[in-house]
Amino acid sequence: MGRSYFALGFLFAALNLVPAAKASETGDKLDEIIVTATLRSVSLEELPGSASVLNDRALHDAGQQHFEDVLPLVPNLNWAGDTSRPRYFQIRGIGELQQYQGAPNPSVGFLIDDIDFSGLGSAATLFDVDHIEVLRGPQGTLYGANALAGLIYVKSADPSNTFGGRAEFDAGDYNEHSYGAVLTGPVSALDSSFRLAVQQYTSDGFYHNAHLGRSNTDNRDELTLRGKWRYQPNEDWRVDLTLMRTQINNGYDAFAIDNSRTTESDNPGVDRQYSTGISARSTYSGWGSTTLTTIATYADSKVNYGFDGDWGNPVLWAPYTDDATEDQVRHRSTRSLEFRLGDSPANESPHGLSWLVGVYAFELRESLTDTSAAVYIDPFDATQNSDSLSVVSSEYRSRNGAVYGQLDGDLSDRARWSLGLRGERHTSRYDDTTTNLDAPTTANDFGPADNLWGGQASIDYRIADGQNVYALIARGYKASGFNLSPGLPANQLLFGPESDLNLEVGHKAKMIDGRLQIDTSLFYTVRHNEQLITGEQLDPSNPDTFIFYTGNAKSGFNYGLESTASWSATPGWVFGGSLGLLQTEYRGFVQNGVTLPDRALPHAPPWQAAVNATWRDPRGPYARLDITGMGSFFYDLPPNETRSSAYGLVNGKLGWETTRWEAYVWGRNLLDKNYTVRGFYFGDEPPDFNNKLYVQLGEPRNWGVHVTVRF
Repeated sequence: MGRSYFALGFLFAALNLVPAAKASETGDKLDEIIVTATLRSVSLEELPGSASVLNDRALHDAGQQHFEDVLPLVPNLNWAGDTSRPRYFQIRGIGELQQYQGAPNPSVGFLIDDIDFSGLGSAATLFDVDHIEVLRGPQGTLYGANALAGLIYVKSADPSNTFGGRAEFDAGDYNEHSYGAVLTGPVSALDSSFRLAVQQYTSDGFYHNAHLGRSNTDNRDELTLRGKWRYQPNEDWRVDLTLMRTQINNGYDAFAIDNSRTTESDNPGVDRQYSTGISARSTYSGWGSTTLTTIATYADSKVNYGFDGDWGNPVLWAPYTDDATEDQVRHRSTRSLEFRLGDSPANESPHGLSWLVGVYAFELRESLTDTSAAVYIDPFDATQNSDSLSVVSSEYRSRNGAVYGQLDGDLSDRARWSLGLRGERHTSRYDDTTTNLDAPTTANDFGPADNLWGGQASIDYRIADGQNVYALIARGYKASGFNLSPGLPANQLLFGPESDLNLEVGHKAKMIDGRLQIDTSLFYTVRHNEQLITGEQLDPSNPDTFIFYTGNAKSGFNYGLESTASWSATPGWVFGGSLGLLQTEYRGFVQNGVTLPDRALPHAPPWQAAVNATWRDPRGPYARLDITGMGSFFYDLPPNETRSSAYGLVNGKLGWETTRWEAYVWGRNLLDKNYTVRGFYFGDEPPDFNNKLYVQLGEPRNWGVHVTVRF
């Protein structure tokens, strides 16, 4: 931790010097940041917890097309590759790396306009998104079983009472194109307003398939459709209706035998997600001192994910025959209904006491057909030959019912307390049938159920105008589950629920007339019955027999720091930065009867940092520079001891802005650094099938131009 503490000390020293060095200069006051994913909307300055909010300006300046573009701006947030777009996230090192079989059991909640897409993050395109909130640490009161590590909330732009719109165009290398349009305005006769947004984005991707002679086997083809309707007949009642459709029709051909950007697969994969979502949020405050909030959602997602299991072709493997494929067809639907009843902020008691209670119901249904096929022929040793075909057809249903409540009150004119509690009943039902080419048909049938609880208690103290400190203790939880991988002993089929306890202190400040904002948190999380996923290859000559399964470690811990800062130095210059420090460790994890050595978690880098500078001249010129980086992390649990290399990336934009139009040139990974987002260590190359590290690379240098026209 020596280097981390040195970096932390340097950051605080720099921030403490800012007011003295620049107090005489006058910049623009920074906008107030409001967190809306909590039970009550609250300013980030007054939130007793660690959170990051990327507003529309930050998404415009640092983003391009997808949530993936702005992930590095959020301290201690990472993602695991193995897909064309980020689908699985880790907050403070806690989260999933993939899901091949079985029940979705996420640690990181992921919502788009209140609609649950946990484990389906590919839907997070950025077009016409107003802001993204990342709440770090367990959200036991707020969201329960799907938020052991935290919550990511994507909020699209709301309808406007003024008629207007815009059109956007992008073009770049790797044959990138995008077209988008937004239309919004009032419907006065219906006491309403509307917003419509549509965008189509395409790119060939960043790999060349030498065997097929194509450069689009890892392509991107992404469609975003969204309609919003706001009905507000009076000041007491408002209804927001959202209808969205996201079509991610991407290829997936991202692993090369030599770990380059030239693949050799003869059956390149796919990564498709077609999602439709509906949400309705109603807020009624016409009952005197109370407000009723109702949230109803429905989502339907069809996912097709597949890959070339041997990453090769007949010419590459000759004289051996080695051919393996994997194809998954998943259909998931979710529905939820939530009622919240609480006092209105304007009607708090003289002692600042406020209350809120709620009930929540959630149902998930998922069907999955997973087809694995593999053929291996050794012309010199027929005893090594194999031919396998396995089809797993499964049905899964889970139901969550929860009740929760929160009390907030004043300890003094400077101090405020908060206490929340949530109880949840989680039931599930799973059935599957596995049909094998040369083996008997098998079946599984599971129905675990859990009673779970979580909550939080916090104290927030205003030490000066614009400066708050807080202390927080929070408990999160996660439901039990089951493994389906063949070959597992009976005592490894089921795994138990997990809970964690998070202790946190923080400091939030607005200084220099609101031109400098600093938010810093220190946390220590203890995990009990920690759920960990690991894998092994059952047959050394068959890459398709690599299995993943989850077990419970005895305990674990995560601790670290998160800090963000933003400084409006002059009317034209704004500087920002973030730093995340993280140490993780699991303890007492047994694999095949052997207790693994205690070690850090995968995809949990010890540091992440970002700095940026934005210049806007009132006459129109605009420039933005982002530098981001992260430390080395393990790809998986043992026996995979391989890890990534630390790296840094540089992104930039340069252009011209007016009230009616804007145009700029953008570039990402300007120094063309090679970096990895996923790694596997196993045997894939005949005839010896020696274990080797195979990695998925992040985006190379790419650039393009963007034009927006407003009306």
